[in-house]
Amino acid sequence: MRVAFVGKGGSGKTTLSALFSRHLAHSGAPVVAIDGDINQHLAHALGLDEDELFAAPPLSARTGEIKDYLRGANPRIRSREAMVKTTPPGRGSRLLRLLGDDEVHGHHVQEVGGVPLMVTGAFEESDLGVACYHSKLGAVELYLNHLVDGPGEYVVVDMTAGADAFASGLFTRFDMTFLVVEPTRKSVSVYRQYRDHAAEFGVPVAVVGNKVTGEDDLLFLKEHVGEDLLAHCEQSSHVRAQEQGRGHGELEPHNIRTLDLLRAAVDARPKDWAAFQKHAVDFHLRNAAAWANEATGQDLATQVDPDFRHGPASLTPFA
Repeated sequence: MRVAFVGKGGSGKTTLSALFSRHLAHSGAPVVAIDGDINQHLAHALGLDEDELFAAPPLSARTGEIKDYLRGANPRIRSREAMVKTTPPGRGSRLLRLLGDDEVHGHHVQEVGGVPLMVTGAFEESDLGVACYHSKLGAVELYLNHLVDGPGEYVVVDMTAGADAFASGLFTRFDMTFLVVEPTRKSVSVYRQYRDHAAEFGVPVAVVGNKVTGEDDLLFLKEHVGEDLLAHCEQSSHVRAQEQGRGHGELEPHNIRTLDLLRAAVDARPKDWAAFQKHAVDFHLRNAAAWANEATGQDLATQVDPDFRHGPASLTPFA
């Protein structure tokens, strides 16, 4: 199952992404965490020392090589230059299994705090004025488009802040999106934006209240979020101690129960491969018409394989 954490900047989505990823990994579940936020703090939230560098290369540094690997022998994709971030897989494409023995996981995964992690890469000075951060997220979109994740397997993505996550079709790549909301009017405003955009595409969203300090905070969230409020996290001395580099300790029982509720909500979601493929094709055709056909000099609608069906059955080679 693919899980995204989104929310207003500073809401705590990176912290919750780390806590949830670690919670899954420590239970023995197969999990990959992905840092898809422009600030790239997930590795440190998972326990990497502030003065230590993440050693595995970022996905954005090898997007061309990732394209070459994933397109495999797909005759509809002529070259890496013709493969854009929305290009869906088809017959002949290489599909991925979570933490499989493949080029993508082999090059880009590094374990941090017991959690296998991949990062998109930071926004560099050379990108200023000439590139959009969403271009770096293209490799994440390609990864999710080509991944066949099974029951009890998890991908957890820390997404960009605010409604900026809707700047690409990446927001449709998830089985569950957790919107982290603080008990403030600004945070609730971002919730309303995200809720309305997600509803337009049938994307499931559940709200996780964060930094709740008392009954007044909880009542505020219930009033403004309503039935979308799945669970909440109380202000955590454990998290603060970690952020200050003061040992580890144990997460508070209430916050552990919240992580259990999040996992139960993810596990209860049915896996809808048909909807996943439809969204992938729809956004690819949108991008092709909007900019990609002109950028590549090709009609990228021809990359859509009408006979391809995503999911476990697609792992069986075509005759």
